[in-house]
Amino acid sequence: MNGNGKGRRLRITWTKSAIGYSERQKRTIRALGLRQLGHTVEHEDTPVIRGMIDKVRHLVQVQEV
Repeated sequence: MNGNGKGRRLRITWTKSAIGYSERQKRTIRALGLRQLGHTVEHEDTPVIRGMIDKVRHLVQVQEV
């Protein structure tokens, strides 16, 4: 659980290829823990993770769990 007691998590799925996008966006995908197209990971809902998702929102799908 995070400090506000909610403990929300985000399920992030890599849905679109990063070919043709900047190296920085490719590194953000890797930093989120996504390894191949279709891969899904879960992270705590934090401002840092939200910022990373915002930078690659056109490449991923996000669900709150």
